[in-house]
Amino acid sequence: MAHPRRPALVHPEAADLTLYAVLHALADPTRLIIVRTLRNDLERACGTFPVSVAPSTLTHHFRVLREAGVIHQREEGNRRWTTLRYDELEARFPGVIDTVLRAAPA
Repeated sequence: MAHPRRPALVHPEAADLTLYAVLHALADPTRLIIVRTLRNDLERACGTFPVSVAPSTLTHHFRVLREAGVIHQREEGNRRWTTLRYDELEARFPGVIDTVLRAAPA
């Protein structure tokens, strides 16, 4: 039996990113862990982040980050790979990501 394809991933253009959406996405401790992890690693598979939440909750956090333009995800086979859109965020909102990560508890 064939598996249905997942819906296409939506990624906003860099010019459409808003500071409000980025800061909202970064306001959650789990999402901060995801971003901090991606700041240190270039790319990770979705199930390899050091968080202890249910898979459905993790999917929600990824969606919030993706729709805010903080991360980019791509599918390869049955895995979804995630990267931080650091260069685009830095160009649009200089210093925001690193400032938030420095201010947040480790």
